[in-house]
Amino acid sequence: MTTLLEERRAGVLLHITSLPGKYGNGDLGREAYHFIKFLHSVGIRVWQTLPLGQPHGDGSPYQCLSAHAGNTALISLDWLEEKGWLQPIDNCHNSSTDDGYTKQCLINKAFYGFQALAEKQDLEDFFKFCAEKSSWLDDFALFMALRNEFGKCCWNQWPEYLKQRHPLAMKEARRRLERVIDGIKFEQYVFFRQWHELKEFAKQHDVLMFGDIPIFVSYDSVDVWANREVFKLDVDGEMSVVAGVPPDYFSATGQRWGNPHYDWQDLEQTNFRWWTERMRTQLEMFDIVRIDHFRGLEAAWEIPANESTAINGEWVKAPGHKLLNAIKKALGEIPLVAEDLGIITKEVDELRNSFNLPGMKILQFAFGDDATNPYLPHNYESNSVVYTGTHDNDTTLGWYHSLNDDERHHVYQALGVPAIQMPQALMQAAFASVANMAIVPMQDILELGSADRMNVPGTTEGNWQWRFSWEQLTESKINYLTRLIKLFGR
Repeated sequence: MTTLLEERRAGVLLHITSLPGKYGNGDLGREAYHFIKFLHSVGIRVWQTLPLGQPHGDGSPYQCLSAHAGNTALISLDWLEEKGWLQPIDNCHNSSTDDGYTKQCLINKAFYGFQALAEKQDLEDFFKFCAEKSSWLDDFALFMALRNEFGKCCWNQWPEYLKQRHPLAMKEARRRLERVIDGIKFEQYVFFRQWHELKEFAKQHDVLMFGDIPIFVSYDSVDVWANREVFKLDVDGEMSVVAGVPPDYFSATGQRWGNPHYDWQDLEQTNFRWWTERMRTQLEMFDIVRIDHFRGLEAAWEIPANESTAINGEWVKAPGHKLLNAIKKALGEIPLVAEDLGIITKEVDELRNSFNLPGMKILQFAFGDDATNPYLPHNYESNSVVYTGTHDNDTTLGWYHSLNDDERHHVYQALGVPAIQMPQALMQAAFASVANMAIVPMQDILELGSADRMNVPGTTEGNWQWRFSWEQLTESKINYLTRLIKLFGR
């Protein structure tokens, strides 16, 4: 493990979409740079985001259309204007009342501007990007072009010859949709160029970018359409089992995610090439990467596809040691964090420890049991990442208000009866702990309640939409955060 995860650091959890912005969500433009300047000014050295893939219509970053492609909704239009590819007179505001439609229309116009006005170096850079990323970009661009042509329905509903990727049908589709495909490649080029410029700015300001990999991919994705052998599917491409987790803290019936499971036997025969290339993309984007649902690399919960809940599933073993060894051999020592929440067995701990990966500690989980609760700070080891809560939790203020009087009293007793209120008391406990890294959601810094939480697991509406405004970040909040970081040596 690199020393990157051994230093004592503080971080903030904020998805890019939660930045202020003009088109329905934050982006990779000026506000992102402003946020990095804020982090640097208070001494925070880690910015953790959620996955940056292209989501489906529900906006979930954990159900994406590609394991490689970036979310084009995060593209900065201001950046395109500064390049001269999008003219200030260009507008699409009369085309639709939907901000997403408007932004996509403007990005399309920028592609025309790029073709007409880009400098030679930019054109060469674009062609180089397309060549270097062709192993995933060619299939992704065709997939998205076809998906748009067929009304965004899942690939298993496409005409049989395209569903099954017949060579002649694929060749004809690439010819027929060539201009659309080029436009989709341009969007990815812009996304990755903007992202790497932002990452470089963060590096200059001593801020590490911390990313997240969903362990599973969406069934409706180019990954499954183009790599069917990697997944447990029948001859027609349908799933007999789907992924999820059994009943737990978040849900009495478990969570039925609906993702396809991996055919680990096939992956092992290729030395886990698909996974290694996926990880390579993430390591080009981030300094640190979290593997979401890490326990699925030891054993995953398989649910019969015809079950409506996750109750009637079973644990099926996965070759986690072989996979992580293959990734390590291909990519070297990499800074990985294991999301080891939920039902964690001795075998999962052994897998994580054998690769010296830090696990996660959630303070909101710490106060329901006795003194042996692993989420209580006195039980931490330094090789950990502690959070007040994650994107799946209520905000700390909302969580605290949901407790009864006895529970609140117990929390404060366990914290040593600090003379400060929530959420500051839990933030202080995180920063004071021995965990090498302490991450606080932006909502807790802003002292926000339940109305501002990011996601409610097991629900499909109203999630992933939270955004903050700079007016919420008062001078007193900034000063308190700065003092905490200095006080506890982060």
